Amino acid sequence: MTRETIFNVVLALFLLALPFAAMAMGEPFYVSLATRMAILALAAVGLNLALGFGGLVSFGHAAFFGIGGYAAGILASHAFNAEPLLFAIPGSDQMPVIWIVAALAAGFAAFLIGAVSLRTSGVYFIMITLAFAQMFYYFAISWPAYGGEDGLSITMRNGFPGLNTAVPVTFFLICYALLMAALLLLWRIRDSRFGAALQAARQNEVRVAAIGIAPYRIRLFAFVLSGMITGVAGALFADLNRFVSPSMMSWHMSGELIVLIILGGAGRLFGPVAGAILFVLLEFLLGGITERWQLFLGLILLGVVLFARGGLIGLVAGKPRHG
Repeated sequence: MTRETIFNVVLALFLLALPFAAMAMGEPFYVSLATRMAILALAAVGLNLALGFGGLVSFGHAAFFGIGGYAAGILASHAFNAEPLLFAIPGSDQMPVIWIVAALAAGFAAFLIGAVSLRTSGVYFIMITLAFAQMFYYFAISWPAYGGEDGLSITMRNGFPGLNTAVPVTFFLICYALLMAALLLLWRIRDSRFGAALQAARQNEVRVAAIGIAPYRIRLFAFVLSGMITGVAGALFADLNRFVSPSMMSWHMSGELIVLIILGGAGRLFGPVAGAILFVLLEFLLGGITERWQLFLGLILLGVVLFARGGLIGLVAGKPRHG
């Protein structure tokens, strides 16, 4: 067993134990903190498939995150008000239904964005994905039917069959289970022929094309799947806050997800988990000391980029080993 595997297990157990330890100490606030870690990690897992494995630096993943959030908010509001959606489709306050809708809506948006953006590379790809995300952001601001700039409130947390999602620990376990499922999916992808082709396309697109593999199709599929995972995370984030707003689609959110991956380790399976835990802890601990806590985060990020390019996991485990 490698050091990276051991560290991954430690991270998974730490995140799982955190809310139970918080409840035992009579500190329920930390349960919400752990839930936020799990949701942000899930969103970053989606981006890690595109960025870490495919080398696609996307500044547009906030669009998919926000689409997932609005899917949760819109479906829940129509279910609460007993008003049908377009074509008499009913709303829903059931999480499995919302996740499916969020994944499909975010995946469709990712397909449209990816079909255009992936015809470019480098800084052009970054700017096009950013431009698309800002288009969705300004559309949400100018959408008065669902709150516009003020956002949309979710009256009560959406339900899951057989579970009381209003209980904080129960909702955390749902988010944690989805995070582990996404990590399992990425692990399978990483060690599959598709994953090998995706990583090969990142390293040398010409050679991959020369052996008969279409890099564009591989990257587009990875980009769509990446957007779908991030969309589900957005739906969970809306349920956690019982609120969705255009800020979920802001470029700041895209930057935050990239920061999580860099902190944890781009291309590392548990990199998003390590990054999310570190980011939320820094936000909580330093935010309680000063309003300018981002200054210290910037210094830490600078140190990671200069001295630990493998992120936190790379610092602990060294060079990645696959097998």
